Amino acid sequence: MPLLTLFSLLFWLSGYSIATEITGPTMVNGLERGSLTVRCAYGSQWKTYLKWWCRGAVWSSCEILVKTTGSEQEVKRDRLSIRDDQKNYTFTVTMKDLRRDDADTYWCGIERVGTDLGVKVQVTIDLALVTLEETSSSPTLNSHHLDNRYKLLKLSVLLPLIFSILLLLLVAISLLVWRMMKRQKKGTSVPGERPLLCKPDPAADQNLPQKGHHKALLLCPG
Repeated sequence: MPLLTLFSLLFWLSGYSIATEITGPTMVNGLERGSLTVRCAYGSQWKTYLKWWCRGAVWSSCEILVKTTGSEQEVKRDRLSIRDDQKNYTFTVTMKDLRRDDADTYWCGIERVGTDLGVKVQVTIDLALVTLEETSSSPTLNSHHLDNRYKLLKLSVLLPLIFSILLLLLVAISLLVWRMMKRQKKGTSVPGERPLLCKPDPAADQNLPQKGHHKALLLCPG
């Protein structure tokens, strides 16, 4: 019996409670930008006592973030809220809009004369993955940035394509003009046109010998 009393005294002095006084989860985790809920239970004798949520690995120096008023009214502070359900002898702490640096050691506690009661809760935060559903449900946050990226992507693809097409057209037109000018200089006819017809030159026939074979000189326009 003295040994049991000694253990109880040690628990009371260290700030920890025995299981029948206050209990809670040893570890909870939540997603970044999400929320998590911690529910701690206590004995009926602590029904009207103040309950609190404390942050810090060391019990004696942890920082109380939010505390009840002794009633069942919910108390909010920043991203935290706490509510005491005195009918079921439980109180609930909710953490919203979770951040990576919210991961830490916390305590569910009951304020009393002397050393408070408390149970340690380890909070971990998991990295949230951006999904298509989140993107569509948060247009002000994600869609605006995605639209801008899509427009930039379209411009980066379309501009070089348009430039390449214009350059090819310019080269094709230049080659066509060059070929036409070259053929005109050689006196060749333009492809697709009928060849020029020439006629004999009468003056040339008078100066040719009367006998023998000869070719008539041709006169061509120009």
